[in-house]
Amino acid sequence: MKKYLLVSLLIPTLFSCSVNQQTLQKKYADLLTEESARAHLTTLASKEFAGRGTGQEGGKKTVEYIAKVFKDLGLKPGFNGSYFQPVSLVRTSYVVDNFSINNRPLVNGTDFFVQGSNTTKTFQASDIVFVGYGIQTDKYNDLAGLNLAGKVVLVLNEGEPMDKNGNSLITGNSKLSDWSTSRSKRLQEIMKQQPALILATSSQAADIIKRFGSRMSGGSFRLKSSDTGNNNNSTAAPVVNIPEATANEILAAKGSSLANYKAAVTSTLKPNSFVVNSTVNGTMGVKKEDFFDPNVLGVIEGTDLKNEVLVITGHYDHDGVLPDGTFFPGADDNGSGTVGVMEVAKAFAAAKKAGKGPRRTILFMAYAAEEKGLLGSAFYADNPVYPLANTVASLNMDMIGRIDDKHLNGNHNYIHAIGSDMLSSELKVINEKANQQFTQMELDYMYDDPKDPMRIYYRSDQYNLAKHNIPVIFYFSGLHPDYHTPNDTVDKIDFGMMTKREKLVFHTAWEIANRDKKLVVDKTPAPAN
Repeated sequence: MKKYLLVSLLIPTLFSCSVNQQTLQKKYADLLTEESARAHLTTLASKEFAGRGTGQEGGKKTVEYIAKVFKDLGLKPGFNGSYFQPVSLVRTSYVVDNFSINNRPLVNGTDFFVQGSNTTKTFQASDIVFVGYGIQTDKYNDLAGLNLAGKVVLVLNEGEPMDKNGNSLITGNSKLSDWSTSRSKRLQEIMKQQPALILATSSQAADIIKRFGSRMSGGSFRLKSSDTGNNNNSTAAPVVNIPEATANEILAAKGSSLANYKAAVTSTLKPNSFVVNSTVNGTMGVKKEDFFDPNVLGVIEGTDLKNEVLVITGHYDHDGVLPDGTFFPGADDNGSGTVGVMEVAKAFAAAKKAGKGPRRTILFMAYAAEEKGLLGSAFYADNPVYPLANTVASLNMDMIGRIDDKHLNGNHNYIHAIGSDMLSSELKVINEKANQQFTQMELDYMYDDPKDPMRIYYRSDQYNLAKHNIPVIFYFSGLHPDYHTPNDTVDKIDFGMMTKREKLVFHTAWEIANRDKKLVVDKTPAPAN
């Protein structure tokens, strides 16, 4: 009787504690407002912040902004007394100092684009060898009798010779040979002749240059620790891709054109290569530059379990400004996730100030260079501030501000919660309980399907911690037509849903940071490849 009486007396007490805990969480979650999110995001996606590009001025302004927010909230610096963990990067780009054909200056990324691995050198020629399709077979050989060593070569980088009936001179029927179906065979074979420079043209070149030219001239980034210091092939001829109009200007000196050339081959069924008196001058090659874009780290120290760490993240970088001036605001990708990190930090900072801080330490981190290959998170995983063995979970926000194509004409009250049960049987349960109690959204698990062709789980920063058996959730509102375009702007953000998604991250983080036991790691995910 006494035992049952004791239980009956405890039930109201336990219920009261549970209600009080929920009320407390809601109090701090309600500090996450649409107005605050809008103010932060309007700043980060503004032209002044210039797309937050890696190695660009906009990126520098962004990290200063995030660090100031962390400082104003009372977060402690997360790296040796600083809010910045320098990420050592190397940018490798193909730089064209100058380039002209027949004394007409051409601009890289606007008039042409280059594929090359040579160190910087000067190219000069007074003639160009036009090799037609550049095909070399027993039946048909565009290079027969030609010496291409040290020469500038012009090649039609598509198709193959056809007869009047539409049959290939290579295969003898309507089926195209691998000279057409292979993307690189003809260029690789020409390279074996050791030309100085290859001018390649095709019907698609003009459109590719218009759409992607500036991006192609922007270079690539990698962690300095992974840079070998060597080019793949510094002696190979660079390939300068030019529009058909430029190729026709060259051939006009011989009274020819691409159309005339194709017609002549079809008529004679023979190769028709020739030399054109045309000048080429240029200086170009691969250059490497060191960069130190930082991860931004702010810390709220825990109490009795402070040696265990929860990491809440989002990458701050986007595509910046291209050489032609094109500006990418990146409001959703990932201004929204960056704001989410700062807003969730605000709620926990207020709780800490009121004496209700987390039991476990929380590291709030805005990653650098995600768009360049998850580099900031890879650097942190290799150089952790807190031991990875003590890191209990990572909650990552990357694009949480829009309604994706799947839900646009349906339920807008959703979030993709990716990877929540990949490593821990408990994390998904915690996230679902937090959602049930506080936010009541549809939790869409479509990207957890092992057959997901997008492989989204592996494409954002949380994966670099998941590789070390740290349970993660990737919060993601999904893809939309403005993804990685200049149209990813603030006016298209659904701030009501963005704020609601932030609150789910907060409530899930609250439970992880305050529960008695750390999350179990009891599952083995499928490998990335």
